Amino acid sequence: MLKVSRSAALILACACAVPLAGCATGRSKGDTAYVARDVSSLYGAAQRTMDQGDYEQAAKLFDEVERQHPYSVWARHSQVMSAFNYYLAQKYNDAISSAQRFLTIHPGSDEAPYAQYIVAMSYYQQIPDVTRDQTVTSQASEAFNELVRRYPDSRYAADARLKLDLITDHLAGKEMEVGRYYERAGQWLAATYRFRSVIDQYQTTSHTPEALERLVECYLALGIPDAAWKASAVLGKNYPETYWYRQSLRLLIDERNHTHGRAFGVAGETPAAAPSKASKSPQAPSATSYPQGGKPGRQ
Repeated sequence: MLKVSRSAALILACACAVPLAGCATGRSKGDTAYVARDVSSLYGAAQRTMDQGDYEQAAKLFDEVERQHPYSVWARHSQVMSAFNYYLAQKYNDAISSAQRFLTIHPGSDEAPYAQYIVAMSYYQQIPDVTRDQTVTSQASEAFNELVRRYPDSRYAADARLKLDLITDHLAGKEMEVGRYYERAGQWLAATYRFRSVIDQYQTTSHTPEALERLVECYLALGIPDAAWKASAVLGKNYPETYWYRQSLRLLIDERNHTHGRAFGVAGETPAAAPSKASKSPQAPSATSYPQGGKPGRQ
């Protein structure tokens, strides 16, 4: 009897384990339950859910359209609608994943430019403050550049170009932030590399005048006043009416007075000879300006 009882207990335990194993492999919490429905009613339910403002659930229902009816005329559009609703729900990583999957499967679709725009905007909405890592900012830049490159005549290309201007200004702001940090720490050479980077790579941004003036400060601190004078001359030629040019002249005049004019050897010139008026090109576009330390303005 004892052996029979043990065997019965073992069989009962195995029988109980089967349904538990089935539960373990079932859908996770939050997944949309699989209920077979015709494509029109399922798509209509997704559309109504979106209209009610439940964007995340709407995205899942649009995913369900594709899952249940992958070869229907609704499936392809549902992929884009899924990405769009994830974007509205601020589930940006899900939006990027959904849109990129659509682009992989349907690169030549009429909706491909919009899917690429969703990818780019999903990165754009996650751009952090200039004091933080700018990996996402670079990803947004790459995505918008891809949009302009592949779909230059699409309705989204113009906005992509505007966003690229804002992103470029933001990246320049990051370089300025790091340069100022090095300057405050007295690491003049490291600071000059950052300010030079702004001038060389982001010369059309609103940060260029300050970068040139900061170079004047760093070159004077490093004991190379001739280089400081040249930076001020470039600043005066392109941005003669700015505070940064006036500040650079004050620094150079102080240096000249301190050394009785011996510090400057650029063709025998002194700071007083620095140009005060000249062509204003290139000017930093005012549209790319934003508060120091802030994100690019949303458009």
